[in-house]
Amino acid sequence: MLLLGLWGLDRGTMWRDEAATFQVARRSPGEIVRLLGHVDAVHGLYYLLMRPVLALRADETTLRLPSVVAAAVTAGLIGAIGCRLARPRVGLWAGLLYAATPFVGHYAQEGRSYALVAAGAALATWLLLEAVERGSPGRWAGYGAVVAVTALLHEFAILLLAAHGLTLLLSRVPGRTWRGWGCAAAAACAVLAPLAVLSQGQSEQVSWLRAPGYEQAKALLHAFTGPGEPVVAVVVALMALAVLAPLPRTGPLRLGAVALPLAVVPPVLLYAASQWQPLFLDRYLLFCLAGVPLLAAAGAERLLGLLPWRSVAAAAGVAAVAAAFVAQLPFHERERLPSSRGDELARVAAAVGRTARPGDTVLFLPLHERRISLAYPEAFTGLRDLTLKRSPAASGTLYGQEAGAGELRSRLRGLPAGTRVWVVADTSTVGTPWFRAQRAESAKTRELDALYREESTVFVRGGAVSLYVQR
Repeated sequence: MLLLGLWGLDRGTMWRDEAATFQVARRSPGEIVRLLGHVDAVHGLYYLLMRPVLALRADETTLRLPSVVAAAVTAGLIGAIGCRLARPRVGLWAGLLYAATPFVGHYAQEGRSYALVAAGAALATWLLLEAVERGSPGRWAGYGAVVAVTALLHEFAILLLAAHGLTLLLSRVPGRTWRGWGCAAAAACAVLAPLAVLSQGQSEQVSWLRAPGYEQAKALLHAFTGPGEPVVAVVVALMALAVLAPLPRTGPLRLGAVALPLAVVPPVLLYAASQWQPLFLDRYLLFCLAGVPLLAAAGAERLLGLLPWRSVAAAAGVAAVAAAFVAQLPFHERERLPSSRGDELARVAAAVGRTARPGDTVLFLPLHERRISLAYPEAFTGLRDLTLKRSPAASGTLYGQEAGAGELRSRLRGLPAGTRVWVVADTSTVGTPWFRAQRAESAKTRELDALYREESTVFVRGGAVSLYVQR
């Protein structure tokens, strides 16, 4: 998993979500806390954790390294869980299958919190096994602390408690186990409650999501099992075999009782809740993918365990995972291309850097396109930001506070003759009904068009850079 995470780690560009991490995590702690009162509270702990990382070296590779390490830790924990609940070769197959999944590789190479959340969920599951088996208050406290921190990294990880609760129910654990788990779960929920209340007031950030349907459920299945149809069919068949013919219990909990709720319960709960308040997104559920390779490995054990030689059985399972990886190699290669994410901010910045010269001005449409200059400031050296009134850090916002239409008009009229204006536009929003409904953005275009005319435009993936000159 570590090798796959490092392979092609520098794609040559950040995309918009990574750019948010990159610029916010380099602010002071006070500035980060001020921002969280207005926006992105759900990512607050992650930003604070990334601050010392980016202080060492502020570049794209460093931005993604914590996710690479977290994915490797998750794969190791999945292997350890498989060893404990079944046997070593089951853990080996499960860990390798997790590493070979393109969906895992995608978020192992992204400067966001999702890989860290998956590592926290895997560690919490391991600690649950420890606590159920040995039952000391210290182990339950450790379990509750890891669940709480994981949920603070992304609050939907609290759904892990529902999966673990079903695990205990299926396993018919004694009352003292329920009491220990209940106290740990209640403590984790109490820690998360303030963040849940704060983030509810910032729900407009995900207002673009829609209620999920069949297509979203199918996409999640492919993400969890593999994008190639043959791989999906084999993995689902192995999972079904693991459920219908469970492996013998090696401790208080069966592998199926741990892995099946982990893989199924959080997605089902989030899917159901999203019919009323849409919040369903595959990356929010990466933390529960671990149940899929564990079940698939258990199903493989039912088949390959019939072989008379242990070493041959183990090698056959490894070969099967290797074959699945080769079958999905084009998907892995695609994840390492600059075009694998929603946009390519570096290409837009490069288009500005190639053509703009010191003394020119720049205008962002809409204001969130300022993220490009925050991610790649060197391309905007010497350019004056026409609409910026207060910087993002000073205003406690992601993209800064902008001047109104009247002030923009004065600034445009006050520019020396011959001054060029570069408009950096998000082509996915400009011209849409949403953009036209934003009065501040529409006013910017009106004031610009009144005094300047468009002379040329360069289009790149996800954006456009237009040169405007005085009429």
